[in-house]
Amino acid sequence: MNNKLDELRFYKKAKELWELCWIDTEILSKDFRGKEIVKQLIRSIGSISANIEEGYGRGLGKEYPHFLRIARGSALESNGWYQKSKFLISQDIIAQRCEILDGIIAMITKSIETIENKRNI
Repeated sequence: MNNKLDELRFYKKAKELWELCWIDTEILSKDFRGKEIVKQLIRSIGSISANIEEGYGRGLGKEYPHFLRIARGSALESNGWYQKSKFLISQDIIAQRCEILDGIIAMITKSIETIENKRNI
């Protein structure tokens, strides 16, 4: 199935991050404190792609930037949860995940600006 959504680089990155999150949560779930972080990471990382999907599915009208903002907020939150995982996950992994998240945040921000600038023309 050819899905136009898969052409969005930030959406692909969000799905890749979801896969990596599964690996990370295996490590985190071995500690009782990490289990609480797992709940938050699964929710916030999953929310990134879910909100992109929902916004895209509603069409490229006024609602789409709204859902992109929610996805961006979830990416920021995920970044914070990864930072809080520093006692259980290596700094290298945290840095890699945060780099992906920073890229997603930048791409979503640019997309919001582009959409809103086109609307104001």
